[in-house]
Amino acid sequence: MQITMNNQTYLYSGMFTTALRWVAGWTYFSAFWRRLILENKLNPEEAGYIGEKFNHFLPHALGIKPIIENLVSNPESLWWAMASFTIIEGIVGLLFMLGLFTRLMSIGVFSLAFGILLGSGWLGTTCLDEWQIGVLGAASGFTIFMSGGGKYSLDEYLTRKNISFTTKKWFRFLGSGNLPLKDPTISKTILIGSVFILALTLFTNQYFHGGVYGKLHNLSVRPHVTISDASIINNTLSFTVFRDEGADVYGSFLIEIKLKDKQGKILFEQNQVQLSKLTKEQIKNDYVAKVKPGKHSLILPLGAKARLKFQIPEHEKAVYTLELIDISGESWTTIIQ
Repeated sequence: MQITMNNQTYLYSGMFTTALRWVAGWTYFSAFWRRLILENKLNPEEAGYIGEKFNHFLPHALGIKPIIENLVSNPESLWWAMASFTIIEGIVGLLFMLGLFTRLMSIGVFSLAFGILLGSGWLGTTCLDEWQIGVLGAASGFTIFMSGGGKYSLDEYLTRKNISFTTKKWFRFLGSGNLPLKDPTISKTILIGSVFILALTLFTNQYFHGGVYGKLHNLSVRPHVTISDASIINNTLSFTVFRDEGADVYGSFLIEIKLKDKQGKILFEQNQVQLSKLTKEQIKNDYVAKVKPGKHSLILPLGAKARLKFQIPEHEKAVYTLELIDISGESWTTIIQ
């Protein structure tokens, strides 16, 4: 088969990006490999369930928070979504590395990276890990779409073997080889796509971390708990806790709860031993990441939201302050009227 200069150019451009294609492909295929081959992370009853990891995305996801909240509120739907997502990552990553239908798989890589960026770009205690994975994955997907698989790809192997579908116009859009577009169109596509990805990178870097201007911030460093809907009815203290900041691999460990009046007198308190022995009836979880008693404290995983209830002594109607104290020394308060 005679190769035109245009085909030759694409053959070399795809060859030059081989390492990028292999490494980017492995980052997605390895997710499938880790979750199903090395361990079973799709079992909701075992530690490390991927659904709980997905729940960690919830507090500061960009644009897709309602989708995440709906899934983590419905465990069965979440399992199917996680299983489907894992299989898609495996297929896309493997075929991307092999260079089979390379451009179609590059669209998959871009889409997966974009979803990761929006969902978890705010996570990463030291190196903005998830944000980097997202933006580099998006750039890799776009780059390989433009270059194709090149010499070291199954697309090229099938083309050399004169497989009939490799001569079709659609294959050049979904596989490899020269794009059936005019040079000015290709130039504009590369420029517009590159500007879009750079803009996406700068916008998300600023949105999640303040990394372009102003003060830097990292919401993954320190635990934070939001208290809402606190009330006292019929000597029952109830309130909702939502762990919305901090590292995804490290919980917030509540070691004390205090209910105080205006003079600072303590009406009710629970120490870490008592919190470690709370019953299921006292905790109503909303999501798959669950607030639960630990050995020495009450554990609040990232993204967990629960309603807590306590029976308190009889008291006069007044304004009270509810204080939660973390093992790190951090504390969070709210007023109950």
